[in-house]
Amino acid sequence: MKRTNQNSVDEPRWLKFLLIAIATAFLGVMLVIPLFSIFVEAFRQGWGLYIASLTEPDAVSAIKLTLLTAAIVLPINVIFGIAVAWLLTRFDFRGKQWMTTLLDLPFSVSPVVAGLMFILLFGSYSFLGSWLESIGVQVIFAVPGIVIATLFVTFPFIARELIPLMQSQGSSEEQAALVLGASSWQMFWRVTLPNIRWALLYGIILSNARAMGEFGAVSVVSGHIRGLTNTLPLHIDVLYNDYNPVGAFAAASLLAFLAILTLLLQHALSWWEKRKYKQALASHAGKKDFLKTMDKKQDKVAA
Repeated sequence: MKRTNQNSVDEPRWLKFLLIAIATAFLGVMLVIPLFSIFVEAFRQGWGLYIASLTEPDAVSAIKLTLLTAAIVLPINVIFGIAVAWLLTRFDFRGKQWMTTLLDLPFSVSPVVAGLMFILLFGSYSFLGSWLESIGVQVIFAVPGIVIATLFVTFPFIARELIPLMQSQGSSEEQAALVLGASSWQMFWRVTLPNIRWALLYGIILSNARAMGEFGAVSVVSGHIRGLTNTLPLHIDVLYNDYNPVGAFAAASLLAFLAILTLLLQHALSWWEKRKYKQALASHAGKKDFLKTMDKKQDKVAA
């Protein structure tokens, strides 16, 4: 009986093209056109004014604070995300379901509410906040408060990317490495980390994008002090409210460019990994063909 690769039930071609048109139109209206308009407005009055908007002191301070916050938050999120994913996928303990639920809390709580929560916890009139200020540590309306608020809204991303993958992979390879004499660190670096590296990278990208673009929680705890506690999203809001659209769109274009650059880096790394995987498959297939050829030659010699 002749077999075909076509499914017994296939959708009509008009439906496929209709869905493609709807998806393309939606992405164009919601993503491509707004993103393109940001760069158009940023450069509308010339390159010189664009550069001047990004090099003025408040903009430079906002850019530095945004990059500093992301640089502090990302390593903490990586360590926390891997640790929580390992705990929830490799161990059974009482309260595991509660911890899994709490991990999703930043997704359900408004960032503004999170900011108010940290003001109640670390504000000048709270016990902890007043004690910290007595020893010279200011959290609210300072960089530590911005970092803490950003950590709260970003910490689930890496863990949530790793948990499904680690659950599907299981722990058989890790147990085999331990049986063969590998230490815990050797098992992690040579078995666990290579297996989760792409999910980890995707989680880092999401976490970094949210850290650089967070507005609500940071807006509450920062105090909007120009040149000191305004991150790039807050600086954009200030410029727009001051009727400075060129400066606002210039800063917004920089933020959009950083997001696009991050996605391009992820795409390039993914392409490189696929290329290496195909080369490994080709090399393995070549070795198998070589062994088969050698076996045939040995059979002929023996005959």
